[in-house]
Amino acid sequence: MKPARQGKGSIGNFIVSAMKKVLVLFNNLEEADEYLALRDIDPSTLDFEPKYRIAVATAQEEYDAIVDALRAEGFDAEGVNLKDDFDLLGRLLTQEPPDVVFNLVEFFHNDLNHEGAVAGMYDLAGVPYTGATPFCLSLCRRKDLTKRIFLQSGVPTPRFLTVKGGDVPPGHGLDYPLIVKPSRGDGSAGVEPHTVVYDYAQLKKRLAQAGEEFQCSMLVEEFLAGRELHISVFGDNPPEALPIIDFNFSELPAGHPPLLTYDIKWNPLAPAYHKVHSICPAVLPPEVERRAKELAVRAYQATCCRDYARIDLRLGADDVPYVLEVNPNPDLTAGVSFMDSAEQAGYGFSEMLKKIVGFALERGA
Repeated sequence: MKPARQGKGSIGNFIVSAMKKVLVLFNNLEEADEYLALRDIDPSTLDFEPKYRIAVATAQEEYDAIVDALRAEGFDAEGVNLKDDFDLLGRLLTQEPPDVVFNLVEFFHNDLNHEGAVAGMYDLAGVPYTGATPFCLSLCRRKDLTKRIFLQSGVPTPRFLTVKGGDVPPGHGLDYPLIVKPSRGDGSAGVEPHTVVYDYAQLKKRLAQAGEEFQCSMLVEEFLAGRELHISVFGDNPPEALPIIDFNFSELPAGHPPLLTYDIKWNPLAPAYHKVHSICPAVLPPEVERRAKELAVRAYQATCCRDYARIDLRLGADDVPYVLEVNPNPDLTAGVSFMDSAEQAGYGFSEMLKKIVGFALERGA
C-alpha cells in the first residue's frame, strides 16, 4: 500500500446525536489542483512503469469524501473553503455557529505558522472543534523545540543541533550520517536524497542550500538507517496506538537513502514514489512493537495532542525506537496514513470520523 501523502478510542458515555451541525473547514487556494492535470497523462508514456495510480485524489475530493462520510453517519455536515477570507471565518463562527468545526485548515494567508491562530479563533468563538489546540499545532511546527520536550519527557530522539545561518563547526559532536531539514518544515518539504550527508563538506553545502531556500534555522540530526515507522494515536482517555505502518525501501536505487522524501510522499510522476511500499500492520518483534507504541503515546501526551495524531519514529541499533516528530491533525484520506491504521484496527472510515467529531462534541457539552 502506498505511503501517506502522509485499545479503541472512547468518548466515554457521550452519545453523538444525529443531525448535529458539523462545519468542515479548509483553506484551499489552488485555482486548479495540480493533481487534476495528472488525469491527462497516459501512464504508458512514462519512462518507467508506475506501480501506483498516477491520478490521485485532489484536495477537494478528499474534503468532499469527509463531508459525505459525516452525512452518512447522520450529521448535518457542510464543507466550506475559507479561501483566506478572515471575515467569512468570523461570520461562520458567530452567525448561526455550528455544533462543531471539523478543522482541516493548515495555513492562512499562505503562512503555515497561522494554523494555530485559526484554531484559536474557534476557541475565542466558543465553538468546539476537532483535533489539536493552538498550543499543540504551534509547538509541533517547531521541530527543534518539540525534540527538546521529548528529552525533558524521557522520550528518546536522535541527537540533534539547531543551526542558524549555516554556521556549524567541524567539531559539532554529532555522528555521521546526518540529515538536514527545515526546523519549521511541513509535509517533508526540503527532504530529498541529498539531505542526508556523510561528511563535513556535504553538511556545509546542504546547510547553505537549504538555508537560502527556506530562510529559517535548520535541524541537523543523526540519521538512523533502520526501519521507519508511523504510529497513529487515537483518543484521549486514554489514547491508544493503532497498528503500526512500516516502510519497505528495498526497491530504491543505490545511493538513495532509506527515507520518505517529498517526491516519495507527493509526486506520482517521480519513479521513487513507486519504489517505496507501506506495510500495515508492521511485522516487528513483540518487544519492539510494544516499546514503539509506548513511546508514540508518550510523545502524543508530551506535546498535548488530542483526538488524533501521527508519530514518526525510526529504529536505531538493535531495533531501539527513537521518536522523530509529532504530526497533529494528520491526513485523513481513506486508506492511507492515519486511516490505514484505523481500518486495520477495525474502524471504518466514516466510523472513525464520527468518533473524532464525538470527542469535540463531548468537550463542548
